[in-house]
Amino acid sequence: LTLFLMLALYAFKSLFILLITIIPLSVCFNLNVVMNRIPLFQGLSKPPLRQPPLLRSTTLSSTNALETSTSPTRLHSTKPKPRILSGIQPTGSLHLGNYLGALSQWVPMQDEYDCNFCVVDLHAVTNTKDHKLQQSPAGLREWTLSSSALYIAAGIDPKKSNIFVQSHVTAHSELSWLLTCTCPMGWMDRMIQFKEKKEKSSGDSVGLGLYSYPVLMAADILLYGAEKVPVGEDQRQHLELTRDLARRFNDQFCTGSQYKKLCKSLSLPTYPVFREPEAMIVKEGARVMSLTDGTSKMSKSDPSEASRINVLDPPDIIAQKIKRCKTDTVEGIVASDDRPEAKNLLTIYKAVQPDRDPSEVEDEVRDMNWGTFKPLLADAVVAHLAPIQERYKEVRSEEGYLEDVLKQGGEKADEIASVTVKRARAAMGFVERF
Repeated sequence: LTLFLMLALYAFKSLFILLITIIPLSVCFNLNVVMNRIPLFQGLSKPPLRQPPLLRSTTLSSTNALETSTSPTRLHSTKPKPRILSGIQPTGSLHLGNYLGALSQWVPMQDEYDCNFCVVDLHAVTNTKDHKLQQSPAGLREWTLSSSALYIAAGIDPKKSNIFVQSHVTAHSELSWLLTCTCPMGWMDRMIQFKEKKEKSSGDSVGLGLYSYPVLMAADILLYGAEKVPVGEDQRQHLELTRDLARRFNDQFCTGSQYKKLCKSLSLPTYPVFREPEAMIVKEGARVMSLTDGTSKMSKSDPSEASRINVLDPPDIIAQKIKRCKTDTVEGIVASDDRPEAKNLLTIYKAVQPDRDPSEVEDEVRDMNWGTFKPLLADAVVAHLAPIQERYKEVRSEEGYLEDVLKQGGEKADEIASVTVKRARAAMGFVERF
């Protein structure tokens, strides 16, 4: 009997504990349901949401490929910089026109844009009848390295911008051929620069490469999906051709459900392959003309060395070229359209003194004669180019540095370009590489 009473008491105690535990929970649950039905209390009784994991940064690159970074970033990532692409032919030593008209204007772009600057050596051989290539075929290598080093010496920072050699990225040649096969002959016949160069040359000296190189230029731009392209007015027509080719290719190969199915089967984006770039016209006043003809651009292709000031010319050569340059007989140095040589030399004088007010410079030389002005101009040019020449020597003397910059630049460029050409090949129906 005693044992029975003890078991009954134990059972009653357990039941009592169970009841006082369940009843409050039930009341709380019902109260929670009721509160959630009242708008004033909605959300107050809900448990806190679990914090989302760190997001992976995704940006739409200018190659039209979705790139995903594996490193964690802030939830609100910054907008990627617009991409630009530009380059200079290594058909000789870079001259003052290349520097003032292009290089010096590229430098401030580096903080605002995703900059890609290449040495366009494939364009340098579009006319193998060029007198320089005939005299020194091996010179192409040295001019390529020299131009690359001058990019850096002029202020292009490899840490901010991508510097590479065009031929190191095989996608340039491949895409050029694909675009050539889609480009109508009539479009090429309208290219003004080819007509001008053809008139200056005999029939046998004009190569097919000179005729079709605007398509290669279009491939250069479209490979990297450049949003902006720094060009002068003389290159505006070539940029319009690039836009036309991009639009034609996209309309012909990148529309319809069949294209989208193909892209999905290959794990490629389904939007059109090419972006239509916009022109970034260089500022006025940077157009440098020949020292022997104020109506013609300073050019590496001019047979006369006296027509240009090379960035690497020593001070005595610079002074000699300026002393002997073509001028007129009018007193005073004034920028006037009917005095092309005076306008050109005054433009150079102002450009190599960027910290001075242009109107101040004009007032300084307004009443000067040529004998007084030319030594001033020579001194200003020498002083402006001196730090560039010094930096150039440092870049070329540091063993392996330039090669490493070009190697890394080429690898980075190839990563971008290979995606674009892969998409172009797929759109046209080529079998993917296995």
